[in-house]
Amino acid sequence: AGCPMGNSSSRLYSALARTLSSSAVPQHRDCLGQPDPAQLDPIDPKDLLEECQMVLQKRPPRFQRDFVDLKASAASSHRPIRVMQWNILAQALGEGKDNFVQCPMEALKWEERKCLILEEILAYKPDILCLQEVDHYFDTFEPLLSRLGYQCTFFPKPWSPCLDVEQNNGPDGCALFFLKDRFELINSANIRLTAMKLKTNQVAIAQTLKCHETGRVFCIAVTHLKARTGWERFRSAQGCDLLQNLKNITQGAKIPLIICGDFNAEPTEEVYKEFSNSSLNLNSAYKLLSPDGQSEPPYTTWKIRPSGECRHTLDYIWYSQHALNVNSALGLLTEEQIGPNRLPSFNYPSDHLSLVCDFSFNQDPDRLL
Repeated sequence: AGCPMGNSSSRLYSALARTLSSSAVPQHRDCLGQPDPAQLDPIDPKDLLEECQMVLQKRPPRFQRDFVDLKASAASSHRPIRVMQWNILAQALGEGKDNFVQCPMEALKWEERKCLILEEILAYKPDILCLQEVDHYFDTFEPLLSRLGYQCTFFPKPWSPCLDVEQNNGPDGCALFFLKDRFELINSANIRLTAMKLKTNQVAIAQTLKCHETGRVFCIAVTHLKARTGWERFRSAQGCDLLQNLKNITQGAKIPLIICGDFNAEPTEEVYKEFSNSSLNLNSAYKLLSPDGQSEPPYTTWKIRPSGECRHTLDYIWYSQHALNVNSALGLLTEEQIGPNRLPSFNYPSDHLSLVCDFSFNQDPDRLL
């Protein structure tokens, strides 16, 4: 009989186990020797999901969320492009600085929380994944997602607050992942956002991709703007800088655009209005879930801090409404599902909800407005 360690699930288990201790992978790839062959083996997503579910046996099952069909017209001629936006909550901040007073520390253990995050990603199978607050990129997300077929890019914050937390795992930042069998990378830009001509601690990644199936080119961007009240003008300046960068990259909206982000701004804020009124002709995909298609969801984050309960709409997926259609969007968790202690929890790994949309290209790309 062959060696039982050769079967795929035990090989995979070692892949997941290897990401459990961050010391297993050098923090920054100093060793430019031969790549570890295990990191190149493709992983079957079903196997990885099973691994995660084994780790999560003692936790309550995932909540059911349903996609809402938004497009009444005839089906598009190509497979939709599924885009997922999620602030996954930096591990160092969750354990160290964020003070979720109703969330037991036990629920924040990285070994399990990591599997909850992976389970959510594997459940929705995005073609493009945009994450904020990623502080386990090199030891978890890059090694695993690259083996699931994603091309991975990470841009850390220059002065990440994670670095102030003892036993941190390095800086947090934005990460962008796309499936290599669906898209080809044409161009990639790491953008450090400025405000009043000053470089700030907030960043964005913008990538121009070509869709293999349709030959269409589009731009996907991910960002995370400055948090906290009192910083509204700062966020507005960062938003203007990002829009200016994206105008250049998309040649003034010739190239369709999708922007995912935690804007840390309610829809009443100036930066939201800048995106709504931009010459890039952007719309916010999640407005389409509202009865009139005009209002944002009631919340995308809900947590309890020492200062009290925070329920806000801060996360958005913006898109070029002349070039792209939103076929469907994933409904949010209900208040009942979220539960009285709010987020994060044993059921849900972050204080922000994931947003997921299916996009298709407009059949008439020349009709700009």
